[in-house]
Amino acid sequence: MIFRFVFIFLLFSVSVFSQENYIKHTISKGENLTIIAKKYGVKTKDISDANPDAPKILKLNSVLLIPNKNHSTVIKPSESITEINPDSHEVLAKETLWGISKKYKISVEDLKKANPLLETEGLKIGQQIVIPSNGSSVLQKPVENMQTLLVEVIREVMPKETKYAIAKEFEISVAELEKQNPEIKTTLPIGYKLKILTSKEKAVAYQNINSQVTSPEKSLDNPIVKSETSVVVVDSGIVKFSNHSELIDQLVFNATDNIGIRYRTGGTSKAGFDCSGLMYTCFGNFDIKLPRTSLEQSRIGIKVNTEEAKKGDLIFFKTNGRHQINHVGMVVEVTDEEIKFVHASTHGGVMISSTKEGYYERTFSQVNRVLQ
Repeated sequence: MIFRFVFIFLLFSVSVFSQENYIKHTISKGENLTIIAKKYGVKTKDISDANPDAPKILKLNSVLLIPNKNHSTVIKPSESITEINPDSHEVLAKETLWGISKKYKISVEDLKKANPLLETEGLKIGQQIVIPSNGSSVLQKPVENMQTLLVEVIREVMPKETKYAIAKEFEISVAELEKQNPEIKTTLPIGYKLKILTSKEKAVAYQNINSQVTSPEKSLDNPIVKSETSVVVVDSGIVKFSNHSELIDQLVFNATDNIGIRYRTGGTSKAGFDCSGLMYTCFGNFDIKLPRTSLEQSRIGIKVNTEEAKKGDLIFFKTNGRHQINHVGMVVEVTDEEIKFVHASTHGGVMISSTKEGYYERTFSQVNRVLQ
């Protein structure tokens, strides 16, 4: 009888100890270990250790045991401050790595290093991606307080402008721009007056810029006005950026960061690239949509003489003996009578080569400029 009483007492003690030391947390939409750990002031490793059988991908409405660091006071998730966590980001429709990297003031490369699956699977709507610790933190304010911080700007759409360029001008996403202006979801009419909620500082800066423009017709040529007139390359078009030197440096860095990756026919990821796949992916990281093949890529932009070649230009070759372009690279350096370019070679993977090399000197075809 005494043994039975001791056993029941021990069982009760273990149960109480367990309840005191752990909190049950039901997983809600958009949460990951980092977010949950921050809510309870614990480390992700502590949660993982407490839930050894939990799957790597958390399931909605499943329950996790959270180590209770404070037995007397338990902060319930529903009572905590709603935060756009600086350690994670939920991917919205039409968002890109370039746009997300700008939002958190980090590089595309840092995002990829923190999220290895982006290399093979790319971005998916609703996906939670990790933001490296140097990303900027944004705290959500109640709606009534937000209204006092934001002002509405009327922005007229100019010829050849895109949603991306306008959204970037006001540091918002294309999805947010469309949310504020539902009429532009399918088109962007010239002359349409957009209503954009932005900070007072942005509004004042926008008004100051436009006060120096005498007429809408002159605004596209005014050097003060940012006129990123196109983002998607189509037919014989050319993408124009007001501050393209930074973009080109980022493009070159993005391409050369892949040096050493093997050649793979049809490849567009760190698992392997073909020549046009490397260009397609690198430009795509910056919202610039190139055609998929080297021949199609040779038909966009404008041809320039070799002595006019610059960093960021595309360089083409005919290496199949059929007098048709079948190879492409990106110019990374131009010196006297020599162009160095990064490309995915069938025999060496992603590498830097030179037009001084006999093979590429013989097969060189043309240089195209797609950025201006």
